[in-house]
Amino acid sequence: MSGRARMTLCAWAATLMAACALLPLVEPATWIFQAAFLLGVLSAVGAATRRVPLARPLTVAAQALVALVLLTVVFAREQALAGLVPGPEAFARFAELLRQGGDDIARYAIPAPLESDGIRLMLIGGVLMIGLLVDALAVTFRSAAPAGLPLLALYSVAAGLSDGAADWLWFLVAAAGYLMLLLTEGRDRLSQWGRVFGGAPRTQGGETGGAAAPVRTGRRIGAVALGAALVVPLALPAMDGGLLDGAGTGVGSGSGGGGTISAVNPLVSLRDSLNVDDDRQVLTVRTETDDYANQYLRIVSLDEFDGTTWKPSKRQITAVPDGRFPAPPGLGPDIRREEVATTITAADWYAQDWLPMPYPPSGVRVTGNWRYEPVGMTLVGDHGQNTRGLTYQVRSLEVQPTAEQLASAPQPPAGLRQEFTELPDSLPAVVSRTARDVTAGAANAYDQAVLLQEYFAINGGFEYDTRVEVGSGSQAIARFLRDKQGFCIHFSFAMAAMARSLDIPARVAVGFAPGSPQANGTVSVGLRDAHAWPELYFEGVGWTRFEPTPTRGSIPPYTVPDAPGSTTPDVARPTQESSTAPSAAPSASESCSGERRQLGACESESPQAVLAGDDDGPKWYVVLAWVLGGLAALAVPLAPMLWRMRSRAIRLGPHGRGVADVAPHTLAVWQELTDTAWDFGIVPDESLTPRRAAARIARLGRLDPAAAASVHRVADAVEQVLYAPRPQTAAGLTLDVHRVTAGLRAAVGRGTRLRALFLPRSTVRVVWAASDWWTSVRGRVLAARSTWRRPSGQRG
Repeated sequence: MSGRARMTLCAWAATLMAACALLPLVEPATWIFQAAFLLGVLSAVGAATRRVPLARPLTVAAQALVALVLLTVVFAREQALAGLVPGPEAFARFAELLRQGGDDIARYAIPAPLESDGIRLMLIGGVLMIGLLVDALAVTFRSAAPAGLPLLALYSVAAGLSDGAADWLWFLVAAAGYLMLLLTEGRDRLSQWGRVFGGAPRTQGGETGGAAAPVRTGRRIGAVALGAALVVPLALPAMDGGLLDGAGTGVGSGSGGGGTISAVNPLVSLRDSLNVDDDRQVLTVRTETDDYANQYLRIVSLDEFDGTTWKPSKRQITAVPDGRFPAPPGLGPDIRREEVATTITAADWYAQDWLPMPYPPSGVRVTGNWRYEPVGMTLVGDHGQNTRGLTYQVRSLEVQPTAEQLASAPQPPAGLRQEFTELPDSLPAVVSRTARDVTAGAANAYDQAVLLQEYFAINGGFEYDTRVEVGSGSQAIARFLRDKQGFCIHFSFAMAAMARSLDIPARVAVGFAPGSPQANGTVSVGLRDAHAWPELYFEGVGWTRFEPTPTRGSIPPYTVPDAPGSTTPDVARPTQESSTAPSAAPSASESCSGERRQLGACESESPQAVLAGDDDGPKWYVVLAWVLGGLAALAVPLAPMLWRMRSRAIRLGPHGRGVADVAPHTLAVWQELTDTAWDFGIVPDESLTPRRAAARIARLGRLDPAAAASVHRVADAVEQVLYAPRPQTAAGLTLDVHRVTAGLRAAVGRGTRLRALFLPRSTVRVVWAASDWWTSVRGRVLAARSTWRRPSGQRG
């Protein structure tokens, strides 16, 4: 095995040994085998490009391109062109998976489940990136020492997230890989001077030769370095906090007051929860209220809207108040309310950083390390605290405003109104225009809110479908308003944005809709009860829930005014037109009406909807641009073969019929013959005459007599051109080259033939030509610069 091949293998092994530090973070650890295979492909590409040889930057670029293709095949094959070439949808898929992975890291305790594609992309993609850097530094640029930096970065990420007791073992494994890489490089360098880095035989006197000294020195240095790395951290003070703590949350800053929280977006897994095949139980709820249908369990509120999505703001967090919580913002003394006690038990597998509670809470009894965010009145786990297997008690207020109280609510405070009605400039105008059209004729903000709720839930023609993509970009809400198909995220996002466009303070709440009552008096809340809904602010009442999503949750009683002309049925009694007598004829439509869907009278949710994409598809020129880009990306691996085919066609093609064209044609044919021999492993020797070079090609290529004669005929023609006063035209030179090519191909194995076809060695002439061109351009620029400076120098 050559020294370069040995370095390639060691770089691959060192990267995997450092990646072993990530094994305790995820279960099962089978991802390491997939990473090892993909990293092996990447290393093989690097070895092949270095054998061509390509310039060092081109080698790294080729490996990076192959790494992108590999990740596309594994994680975004359905979104890629022909399952191979990444396009905009593939990159959007990568971004979605990375966001999902980041949220999963914050949500799951160690070890996290490997079923998360986001975490798997982070693991395998990170290992490939580190492996590419290690291979480039240690093998391509032949400098193994700096390759320890990416290896250290990989180990540091794992060590920062892991909280196990075997961290020292993974450090030893990673350090051993790095030392192996350094020793292999040292052996390769010493072998170039005729010495093997393995020691010398002992002399009769019992002393070793000089070659063993570097081995002993290297071993001593490695032992001291390992010992220092293991012992010194024990003497250093421990450091808490930072971006990520041991559980990957990092939400707080100690156990006292103060600190901030920048929450992850909990909408990432909401759609997945709604589409699960097995509706696993998440929470068991036992409550005093009889109106469990209106008891939503709220996790967090999303109050920051950037035009693409809603997310939590960065808020100040404090210690959980002892006793009663502060009064909820905006709730006046004349609003009827009842305090309700609720006991909630989370499943053993449900590890949520936020504490699900009815809103607004007035007190919580919970064990563990929790912090309080006063604006949203939510509790969030600190330093790895989550809800897994937790039982806690919540006292909450069941606020019961009337429609008249909401309709007569005064204007909210200016500061609150400014913060919670802010909309980005990128929001499409159709959102505010639709809001004005829907609420035309409304007398106040309450009437506008009710009309918006009715528009989405009842009379707007919207259908509930969890299989619709969440969507991204500033046009996501506009597409939803046009297609009228979506699930709770679409409905809550759209209504909150439209309410803000009408100067009604609004935000989006995420949590669980009311679950299913059980025979033992408890309520079972499952994954499919995950929900999002808008909250609108009314002065004197506070943040008030609305329900625009069909088939989900329940209509709040205060949004059903008992007045003539109201299109919303009263949830307390059946509509006047309903009849208890069965109908003899089948219904005119088998689809469930909006009113029945909202009241939960339908047997099942709406069928799967098909998105209309005729107006929202990409333009023809965008498709053409991506097709051309995909073809160009596919042509990159085939570029050497395509270049050789083109150069062969030019050299062996017609060069005119005059005597003046004899020399260029003959020399071009000779260059094509020598390049073809080079592609099959016979490196050209420019010091030989054409006759000697022809004999060398015939001998090394093991050509048959006919092919050997063809080589000599071409060489004779070259000598005629170079030395004869009047060179004679030689016929059949192109046929001679084809005959020589066939003879060379027949004398080698399949691997050499494939390499000569797809990775011909003679394509290195392109790099040489580019280097010569750059050298000439640089020389001309320097010469021109010296000419410009000379007059000014002569004046002095």
